[in-house]
Amino acid sequence: MKKSILAVIAAAVLGGAALTASAQPAAKILVVDMAKLLDSHYKTEEQNVKLRGDEQKAQEQIDELNKEGNTLVEEYKASVEKAKNPALSSDAKTKAESEAQSKLEEIQKKQNQVQSFRNQTQRAFQQRIKTFRDLMLEEIGKIATDIAKKKGATLLLDKSGPSLIGISSIVYYDEAYDITEEVLTEINKSRPAGSVSAAPASATPAPAADGGDKPLFVMPK
Repeated sequence: MKKSILAVIAAAVLGGAALTASAQPAAKILVVDMAKLLDSHYKTEEQNVKLRGDEQKAQEQIDELNKEGNTLVEEYKASVEKAKNPALSSDAKTKAESEAQSKLEEIQKKQNQVQSFRNQTQRAFQQRIKTFRDLMLEEIGKIATDIAKKKGATLLLDKSGPSLIGISSIVYYDEAYDITEEVLTEINKSRPAGSVSAAPASATPAPAADGGDKPLFVMPK
């Protein structure tokens, strides 16, 4: 009797497991290249044009500050040479030395101004790029997800990013399961007439006025 009861329970458990398994949809995995979609989105192309324009403006401002710095350097040198003139009176020599010291302080302030402007500009551009990328990836991800769902996918993988060991996170996939081009067509359907059409070099252009830490004009010795 006990064996009969156990047999019934076992059959019920196995039957429940079978029903659960049959209720799960068959796996269908699709892949998409998120990096390509970001690079090829018309909004990315427009953003890159704006960034390059603003980068040029920032560089022009730095060039102007650099020009002002060089002028100060020349004025400092002139004051130093004037102070070396043996024909000058003691008072005139002291005045020239004072002028030279004043110019040197102005030069140091100008260098700090240039460096501060450059750093602030770089940070601003980097933040703009990050904010734009985050918003675009969210937008593209939603469109890709909608298309994947319409195709009955149970999983959508991004093939663009490397794994922790530096290789593609997807070793192999059938091209028939790649929906990148379909998503690209969908996201560019709303491209305004007359918008930028040339493909960008990168979705993340270099920050403006990237000149490293070296000063833009040479401090006099």
